[in-house]
Amino acid sequence: MTSEDAEPQTRAPDRAPKVNKISAQDIWDSLKAGAADFAAHPVMSGFFGLVYAVFGLGFVWCLIQLGMVWMIIPAIVGFPLVAPFAAAGLYEMSRRRQIGLPIRWRDILTVMADQRKRELGWMAFVTLFVFWVWVYQVRLWLAILLKDASFSDFDGFMQTVLYTPEGWTFLAIGTCVGAFLALALFSVTVIAMPMLLEREMNFVSAMLTSVRAVTEKPLVMMVWAAIVTGALLLSMVPAFVGLIFTLPILGHATWHLYKRAIPEVGAS
Repeated sequence: MTSEDAEPQTRAPDRAPKVNKISAQDIWDSLKAGAADFAAHPVMSGFFGLVYAVFGLGFVWCLIQLGMVWMIIPAIVGFPLVAPFAAAGLYEMSRRRQIGLPIRWRDILTVMADQRKRELGWMAFVTLFVFWVWVYQVRLWLAILLKDASFSDFDGFMQTVLYTPEGWTFLAIGTCVGAFLALALFSVTVIAMPMLLEREMNFVSAMLTSVRAVTEKPLVMMVWAAIVTGALLLSMVPAFVGLIFTLPILGHATWHLYKRAIPEVGAS
């Protein structure tokens, strides 16, 4: 194994890099490149999608066993919030394929394990914290708006939410709060996650760079956010099975979008 193989991260100055403006064509090209990465290594890419899907199913199963059926829909809706961190291995696969390095299980898993010593670990904390805030605010509004309702089963919860004024208010508030949290997390992670895997820089600078990339072309980046969120949510419908395919493609595509948004180290 070469030294480049053993230490894949780019040694970059700890400062915020320049940001390119992203166009709709960049999104389309990134999706095509992501699909090509998946097609080149479908088993390894699908593995990360499978892990994500199994985790989702296990989470729902735990909620059912604990009698927290009212949390199933909020958990599923909030589940895409943790997708950027789940795709870390996919970023590394795309990085290696792009520069011609071998893509082997030990290399990918080693790089992922090493992230606990680097700034990407703090981004994982940010992601999980936002997910916790999402779950907590759902419980808060349930207590305030639906305190007299009984949710003995999932059907009872859906009846209350869909067919009562209190349920409509709960849905309206939950949608607004959820949209705000999703937008905030997307803005600070869409570029930061792959950038921290490749470069040595602090996670605050990475988040600020990610926000700058979003604000440079907000409409285009919101389209990308809608594509990612919609694809992940639809993929959960058949028992999370679709995530085996959509998460890898979107994860690979996110890497390519990042490379289009952030110039190479030393580029003008």
